[in-house]
Order: sequence, then structure tokens, then C-alpha cells
Amino acid sequence: MAEERWSPAGVDLTTPNTARIYDYLLGGKDNYAADREVAEQLLAVIPEARTAARENHAFVGRAVRHLAGRGVRQFIDVGSKLPAAGNVHEVAAEVAPDATVVFADGDPVVLVHARALLAGTERTTVVQCDLTHPETLADDPTVREHIDFSEPVAIVLDRVLHFIRDTAAATETVRRLHEALPPGGHLVFTHITHEPQPESSKDVTEVFKPTWHFWGRTRAEVEALVAPFELLDPGLTYTPLWRPEPGAAIAHPERTFTLAGVGRRV
Repeated sequence: MAEERWSPAGVDLTTPNTARIYDYLLGGKDNYAADREVAEQLLAVIPEARTAARENHAFVGRAVRHLAGRGVRQFIDVGSKLPAAGNVHEVAAEVAPDATVVFADGDPVVLVHARALLAGTERTTVVQCDLTHPETLADDPTVREHIDFSEPVAIVLDRVLHFIRDTAAATETVRRLHEALPPGGHLVFTHITHEPQPESSKDVTEVFKPTWHFWGRTRAEVEALVAPFELLDPGLTYTPLWRPEPGAAIAHPERTFTLAGVGRRV
């Protein structure tokens, strides 16, 4: 049993939380019994869930490094989850120490941890947002104070779009983010898909019933969502296949159940 850690006052630790479940799968310590119980139930249905979480995290790191290497100096990390080694600001700083990063989330636990992590850190800030409407961040005064939308910006939607159940609403969200970005702006995204094991969809939904529901989409549906953007090579792929590090290939990338890509506003 993992040791229970400090938590902010008023936060319910008896109800499982998606960010803390993800933290557990990544091997973190900011999770509690209710979160671990759901995570273990998920692993019983999808044994690769821990690998999927780690490959997802690694993809975001590679994408951020790539964009920083191409001159992007502003990042908005939406759905930033709990702190883990290789946060967006840390990865960006490896390439561009002058990069500015805004972390945005709607979870009070995530916000408390993020503010503690970033206390005294230059060129970063934390804002609250509704993850079902991330497009509103473009008009947030605090975001505007730190991000110059006349210069290249990369928005990271890491496991966000599949929480927007209505496909029309998700499509409108991406369209509005595309409009908010200047030419040369980018969208880094990941999205759950049940395509490799559609028969498990009902079981996974049941596992996550106590938490915030998500809805997996097919490859064609995800491609349609991000259609306003021009995808960088290799296009829409499973997370391990997006510009992997040499020798880092895994046997069954589709078993990560996560599609990913980096789009550019032309």
C-alpha cells in the first residue's frame, strides 16, 4: 500500500480522480486508495494501461522538444495533470531556457500541486480552466498577460478532447483554437481510441464510472477533429510511433490505445 501523502484541505480523497489515476500509472506518489483501486481495475481490463500512460507522457515530451527546436517559445499546457518528471516547462527549457509556459487545468488538486511546483519558477504561470471548453483560454486575461498570440504558440491538449462527449462541440473547440493561433502556431494532442480492442469499451467505461467519463473515437473521427491543422510527419499515429527515440520502439504500439499528433496552423 502506497503511503498517503499530504493533500489540500477540502479535496475529496475518497472519490477517484483521473489525474491521480494517471499519476499512479506513471509511478507517481500523488494518489490515494480510491485512485489506485480504479487503476488496478483498469489494468485488469487493459494490462497495457501503465505502458500507455508512460508512452503518452513520453510523446508529449518529444513533441515539445521538437517544437522548441523549431523556435516555438510559448506553450499552453491544457489538462496538465499532476507534476511528473518531464513537465512541459522542464522539457522546453532543455532546448529553450527562455520559453514561457502556461499550465491550465480545472482540477483543484492539480492546481494546488502545480502552483507549489512552480513557486519561484520564472516564465511560468498556472490558470484554472474548464477542460470541456479549452478554447476560452485564448481570451483569459492571465493567459494574455503571459502569451503573445501574435508570435508562435503551441497548445498542448494532452488527453483532453476525449472528455468532450459531443463531437460537434469538440470540433468547434479545435476550430476556435485554430483561429486563436497565429500562422506557425501548433497543436499537440493525444486522444483515446478503442479501435484496437472495441469489445473492452463497455468494461473501461464501467471502470471509470466513478470519475469523469471519456469517450474514445476512431482514427477517422480524430482526423476529422483536427482537420483545420496541417499534421507534421508522421501524421496521426499511436503515441510510440511519433518520432520515437532510436531503439525505443515497442512491439504493439496500438496497445497504447492513444492516438497522437502535432498540427500546424499554416
